Amino acid sequence: MGNKKNSCSKDTDVINASEIGQYHYCSVAWYLQRCGYEPVSPMLDIGAKKHMELGRIIDNTQIKLKKSRFIGIIAYLLLILGLLIFLLGVIL
Repeated sequence: MGNKKNSCSKDTDVINASEIGQYHYCSVAWYLQRCGYEPVSPMLDIGAKKHMELGRIIDNTQIKLKKSRFIGIIAYLLLILGLLIFLLGVIL
């Protein structure tokens, strides 16, 4: 881009890491988005819906993982308690 200031640039010349990735992927799309143009495509809507669906699946999976870890901890504690009761019964 050089030192030339564009009329559609944002108030600041600072860009974030996400913008660097967008620029690397497609500099023209990055420039147009920075100028305020929004892409219009039915595929973008489909992609957004898929991302939301995948996000819900990941959230549900994480919840199930936490539950299964909790149940696993309870199972180990019950196993230890059972072994202690058994050992106390053998000793007494």
